[in-house]
Amino acid sequence: MAVYKEIVTKAVVGKGKKVFTNTESVKPEIVPTAILGCWVINHNFQGVKSGDKVKIEGSYDVNIWYSCEDDTKTEVVRQHNTYSDMVQVRRRVESDTNNEEVIVRSLNQPTCTKVEIVDGTIQYTIEKELGIELVGDTKVKIAIDENEDPWDDIVDNEEDRVENEIDEQVNEDFLQDKA
Repeated sequence: MAVYKEIVTKAVVGKGKKVFTNTESVKPEIVPTAILGCWVINHNFQGVKSGDKVKIEGSYDVNIWYSCEDDTKTEVVRQHNTYSDMVQVRRRVESDTNNEEVIVRSLNQPTCTKVEIVDGTIQYTIEKELGIELVGDTKVKIAIDENEDPWDDIVDNEEDRVENEIDEQVNEDFLQDKA
């Protein structure tokens, strides 16, 4: 028959990934005639528990390069975007939900998937993929050897050890042996 011990350890108790798509717009000072490029930089984010969900807050900067004045000049318009998304992460293992740590990773950095000019305004779509992990305390059962090592006596200090050794050497029946 096997004997088991329970070990309390930190482990990934929930895990998931999600693709987020946001459409934004910006109206540049000079009317654009054609879009030449769009870059997303400075992506920062963090996740925190909010009840039984995870709230992800972040920001990124968008730089859009465009031509203007009948394609004779170019300009760059910059926009700082913030976001806040709530996600439900499915738990794989039971744990104490009050002590869980949230880890958010960028699986695919934000990129511009679509950009167009509509009535002098630039509309663009940003797509990003984030992975979320919940790390918490959980129990694991492991099989152990039935013939476990015996317990050793713990001695607080050297004097106690010496006194115990002397006590063990004293023969309490010494006088009775001599009579």
